[in-house]
Amino acid sequence: MAEEEMQEPGLSRPKKGLCLLLMFFALILLTSFAYFLLFPNSSDTNVTSCPAFFNIVPAISGRAQRGVSVEQKNSSYIQLPRMSLNDRHKYLLKGQCDLFSGQWINDPSGPAYTNASCNFIQPPQNCMKNGRPDTNYLYWRWKPYDCELPPFDPFKFMDAMKDKSMAFIGDSIFRNQIQSLLCLLTKVEEPVEVYHDKFFRSRTWYFANYNFTVGVIWAPFLVKAELFEDDEGKSKSDVELHLDILEDKWTSQYNKYDYVIFSGGQWFLKSMIIWLNNTIVGCHNCKNNNLKELGIDCPYHKALQTVFEFMISSDHKPLIFFRTWTPDHFEYGEWFSGGVCNRTTPYSEGQYKGKPIDHVMRTIEIQEFEKAVSMASQTGARLKLLDTFHLSVLRPDGHPGPYRTYHPFGKDKIAKVQNDCLHWCLPGPIDTWNELIAKILVDERDISSN
Repeated sequence: MAEEEMQEPGLSRPKKGLCLLLMFFALILLTSFAYFLLFPNSSDTNVTSCPAFFNIVPAISGRAQRGVSVEQKNSSYIQLPRMSLNDRHKYLLKGQCDLFSGQWINDPSGPAYTNASCNFIQPPQNCMKNGRPDTNYLYWRWKPYDCELPPFDPFKFMDAMKDKSMAFIGDSIFRNQIQSLLCLLTKVEEPVEVYHDKFFRSRTWYFANYNFTVGVIWAPFLVKAELFEDDEGKSKSDVELHLDILEDKWTSQYNKYDYVIFSGGQWFLKSMIIWLNNTIVGCHNCKNNNLKELGIDCPYHKALQTVFEFMISSDHKPLIFFRTWTPDHFEYGEWFSGGVCNRTTPYSEGQYKGKPIDHVMRTIEIQEFEKAVSMASQTGARLKLLDTFHLSVLRPDGHPGPYRTYHPFGKDKIAKVQNDCLHWCLPGPIDTWNELIAKILVDERDISSN
């Protein structure tokens, strides 16, 4: 009897191992199924086969992988998709620099502003005021491998912007970025807000001494989208997305801006009904079993193609910046399922490369941008890539996390708090995005280098 009792633990171990093995395979199957739902048309991150009704212009063969595009050869910097260090150097021409390949290095000088010196930081991004205890995230700067990225010079920037206007077109990440820009510019002049919509999503500011206007236009899909939300922004029904009709909130104002910065974004991950030519052609993650699941890769291709075609063919020729995909850093869940971001230092190169979805979406962006650059050379449109993806991937420490609200642990040190691991603390890594814009403007001679 005693011998049988001794054997029972030994017999139970294979059963536990088998259970763990089954759980592992189940997890792989679930992950594969989720990926298929998001990207049913993708065999890998570089090839997308879309139904004919999307009318997607084929990608330029190899260019998104090779690096240098036609419009970059006469520039003092080049814009390369992520590649190995050795491959990158093969494409660096004499006197050129890839601004978007580099590393975060310690900067003891700290940020150019604080929440005490800037009144434009909205509460969810005001990490210092909200009680974030660590400050190490404030002492880093982006260092491209082959050149220097100068600190943002607000006086030089404002001198160049005299009698001009600038628009940021997209989602709430641009509201985050424009707050950063306003904070950087308050050393020169504090602007006056001259417009906001009902929910303060679209806003415009005016610098009287320079006759400079800067605004953010809320257009999270860039194309026409019918949103069914309550007053708190919670969705009551699937988004109705018209991929071949542009959002007139921005197209109606396009001609009045000298500089346009735009981007797609995380909204394309939402459940949506997809329209083309005033006809429903399918959906993504919808509950209607009669509609074909189209994923998000082909709709994203089509939306960007519609936007680029408008900009390239327009008689108005502003300098256009296309900003790439913004990664989040949720760990142990998503924003709705307890995900957190509690890291306090940047990743080193190779330590983290982003989620699979990040690379799929950014590859789509690079493909559409390269096609647009090729067409722009025939129309005189000025397109520049603001490739903030890689430098942002390396900054898990730059988000508000639980400090999106005022002292979230003030009453309960172990309270379960919703984290924000997508937007950025101010000051923080997103200030670098504006430094990159200023550097590109210098290289384009829109800002004097003297």
